[in-house]
Amino acid sequence: MLDTGLLIIRIVVGLLFVGHGAQKLFGMFGGYGPKGTGGWMESIGIKPGVAMAVAAGLMELVGGALFAVGLLTPVAAALIALAMIGAIVKVHAANGLWATANGYEYPLVLLAIAIGVALTGAGAYSLDNALNLF
Repeated sequence: MLDTGLLIIRIVVGLLFVGHGAQKLFGMFGGYGPKGTGGWMESIGIKPGVAMAVAAGLMELVGGALFAVGLLTPVAAALIALAMIGAIVKVHAANGLWATANGYEYPLVLLAIAIGVALTGAGAYSLDNALNLF
């Protein structure tokens, strides 16, 4: 059951990160693409905005895809963790913990999931396992 649980966590969290990356990179799923996201990033002091939007989008898209299939899981988790640390520090920390006040509760949960799976391993139903990587 542990391996099935890890698979469910990896797929759901990983694919949601793929979607967030696609929002930033391609404007999909209601996102604003690099220019729109970059403009918002510059408005909160993250510069250069477009380059940082692309970097964040790549971390989310690539990290999420790798996480979902369980390939290079520690690398995938590190990409997700970096994105969430950035979100916590630059966007949510000033608002306190709770998501109801735009706080860092949700990105902290995602950060914990990424680190937890990296420390636990991706499980039997992963490419890491199939390729004997970790």
